[in-house]
Amino acid sequence: MGIWSGATVLITGATGSLGTAFLRHALDKLDVHTVRVFSRDEFKQAMLSASLSRGDRERVRFLIGDVRDRERLRRAFQGVDVVIHGAALKRVDTTVYDPVEMVRTNVLGSINVMEAAIDCKVGRVLGVSTDKQTLAANTYGATKFLLERLFV
Repeated sequence: MGIWSGATVLITGATGSLGTAFLRHALDKLDVHTVRVFSRDEFKQAMLSASLSRGDRERVRFLIGDVRDRERLRRAFQGVDVVIHGAALKRVDTTVYDPVEMVRTNVLGSINVMEAAIDCKVGRVLGVSTDKQTLAANTYGATKFLLERLFV
């Protein structure tokens, strides 16, 4: 049976590289019922949708939203069994001048994901981290270190 069998899965940041790879894996290899793609990039959502087969598109729901918006997360998490939290600002070179924005998305957004998941009784939530959190030398690594501590 497993956690994936018949599950409704939501991926935050699903239009990024990891989210897209997991979406394809879930559709091809896991017995999921539906995958909800949650991201703030409507263009990338359209491109992702166009890249899917018609049959796969019928199992995917595209939701515009931002992890900074807890109310939107609560709506999106209704009826979800598993959340894969991959949304994050990752570009160290561009966010070095905007560390507050990285904290708002990577830390406060992660708190929003956790609280919305608790409110909506989501059974499982996976927070995606990075090796850059080990001995963090930049804001990105530091925010991912905090994500791990929050999820633990």
